[in-house]
Amino acid sequence: MLKIEAVIRPEKLEAVCARLRRIGYPGMMVMEMEGHGRQKGLHSDWPEGMRIDFLPKVRMEIVVENKDKEKVVKSIVGGARTGEMGDGKIFISEVKDVIRIRTGERGAKAISKQEPRLAGK
Repeated sequence: MLKIEAVIRPEKLEAVCARLRRIGYPGMMVMEMEGHGRQKGLHSDWPEGMRIDFLPKVRMEIVVENKDKEKVVKSIVGGARTGEMGDGKIFISEVKDVIRIRTGERGAKAISKQEPRLAGK
């Protein structure tokens, strides 16, 4: 399993989410954040001589099976790319285990896109 973290422009979040839903990945974690890369951010002078050089960004995290890596990455890139500096980055790391708290399922079953059958149904 892999964790894919993407830092993207906030205005591209809906487009990325729509693409991920289309390939069967509706679940993710999203955090608002600020930061900058090569574009160096916007300069805002705050009181008391403080200077902030960050831009608003969104960090998304999604855990996927290894076999789905490329289609998830393509969906994120396709939804987030503007071709301008500041489009973001994608980081991919290995996940050793996942546990679904509600059911106790582990590993790939815990990130399954299909809901497990309930007993007696």
